[in-house]
Order: sequence, then structure tokens, then C-alpha cells
Amino acid sequence: MSERELFLVGVGLYWAEGSKSKTYSRRERVTFVNSDPDMIHVYLAWLGVLGVDPARIRYRVMIHESGDVRGAEQYWADLAKVDLSELQRATLKKHNPKTVRKNTGDDYHGCLVVNVLGSTDLYRRIEGWWSRMAVEARRRNA
Repeated sequence: MSERELFLVGVGLYWAEGSKSKTYSRRERVTFVNSDPDMIHVYLAWLGVLGVDPARIRYRVMIHESGDVRGAEQYWADLAKVDLSELQRATLKKHNPKTVRKNTGDDYHGCLVVNVLGSTDLYRRIEGWWSRMAVEARRRNA
């Protein structure tokens, strides 16, 4: 995949799966949460194409309290190629006994939260890139 292709895929991926500000709540932070390891790989590669310094990236696991927290942290740290000590404290989701969860067992690793520190400018650029892509798509569909 070329850098241009990765750039375009990354913009779409972020706008579909990343956090977005709302008109009533402008946060303008670049945060991505996903449980799919391939999505995380693509997202991290995209941050590399954008020139985001790895020192500005923070990782945190979100997992149900009934899951293997330590195992999940090791899984995501290995995937992101960071030391386990670099992960922030995990966010535990409360167990709801009324919910029948299918994401359990040895294959359940929760989600990885990827935050970019000092990302207001980057967020605004992503928002602009996506807006331009949407304008072009509407123009083609007119």
C-alpha cells in the first residue's frame, strides 16, 4: 500500500472509528478505540505516515471486569510494540449479568485505546481532510 493510499484509508478509518467532537461538545482530541488487531495496525501505521512522534502516543486497555486484564494488557502491548509499563491503567467495564456476551474466552482481549497527546491541531486537520473527501464524494454523486 502506498503512503497516499494509507493516508486516505486512515482518514476514513479515523472518521468511522475514532472519537469526534460534537457541535455541543468540542473536544478536538485524537482518540481511537478498537478491538480488531488489524485495525490497530493500520491506525498506528497511519499515525506514522502523519509523522506523529511515538512519544506522544498513549495506550490503555478497555476490558470487561470479568476478562483477563493482565493477559489483555500484554497482548496489546506486544501488538503495539511497547513495554507493558507504558500502558496506562486499564478501564474496566462493569459486568451486566443480564447481557449475554459472546466476546469471552481466550480470544477476548478487550479494546485498545490509542490517544495522541497534544492533538488539537491534528484533529482539526483530520476533520478538514474528511470534510474535503465528503465534499468531493457529494460532487461526484450530483
